[in-house]
Amino acid sequence: MEKRVLGRTGRPVSVIGLGCWQLGGDWGEVTSDQGLAVLDAAVDAGVTFLDTADGYGDGRSEKLIGELLRRRGPDAGLTVATKMGRRANPHVEGAYTLDAFRTWTDRSRENLGVDTLDLIQLHCPPTPVFERDRTYDDLDTIVAEGRAAAYGVSVETVAEALTAIARPNVATVQIILNVFRRKPLEAVLPAAVEAGVGIIARVPLASGLLTGKFDATTVFAADDHRTYNRHGEAFDMGETFSGVPYDVGVAAAQEVARLAPQGATTAQLALRWIIDQPGVTAAIPGASRPEQARANAAAGALAPLDDATLDALRAVYDERIREHVHGRW
Repeated sequence: MEKRVLGRTGRPVSVIGLGCWQLGGDWGEVTSDQGLAVLDAAVDAGVTFLDTADGYGDGRSEKLIGELLRRRGPDAGLTVATKMGRRANPHVEGAYTLDAFRTWTDRSRENLGVDTLDLIQLHCPPTPVFERDRTYDDLDTIVAEGRAAAYGVSVETVAEALTAIARPNVATVQIILNVFRRKPLEAVLPAAVEAGVGIIARVPLASGLLTGKFDATTVFAADDHRTYNRHGEAFDMGETFSGVPYDVGVAAAQEVARLAPQGATTAQLALRWIIDQPGVTAAIPGASRPEQARANAAAGALAPLDDATLDALRAVYDERIREHVHGRW
């Protein structure tokens, strides 16, 4: 699989990674054996970049990745990015302190079984956290102490991303980017290219909408965020279906499905679109079954999309999606 340098980390990673939220929870039940099978399938398919967080299953996702690292050994060439901050209760600006960073990173190091985290990311903190000098001074200290090799941020909005990119030691920015969330193309990606910051595209399939497999009758489990967070009841609604109303997204995804190249799935089309965008380092689709992980990884082998397909995808966004998301994030 193609590899690209992950921003200021200097590490080459696969253009298709694996998002590991599902392995911790909030997407229905995934057993430990199933989670390990997904991880193995992804790595065997060429994935070298895994993204997780301390809050995914209160550390469960990290622990499963830690087991993978132990079994695969140091020569596997894997890069693991984790995130910190969402376990703070209350989740407020004042929770983001150097002492908290030390506590959170130490716990993640233990969960993953590593001395130094490859990449630690702030996990969508309150907006003021991005704006204060002390945040970055404290993150510099975490790196200087050897707890992490590099740091980045995960953001909800374009404005937060641009604030972080302007800081000299931010290695990466993780942001929602997909066929239904195109605003980062306007300013974030060009700024990241200029600064040498890596872009990690999360929610690349709009919580599964861009698989083209859902319809008005699809039912999700009660413990799946696609049931309980459609209107932002638990966290930012942009994390669920990319903030697109479900019925709107289903109809738009049907149009997207008709544009898939011969022999490719709708999901593979959507992933190829992301990694075709200048400035993107990697997309991190999740998977709850090994076959999903393998199919997602195969998107990295598709040819770049042609102009006619790109124009048609832009039209779907402009006509169906833009009014619902573009001005919000």
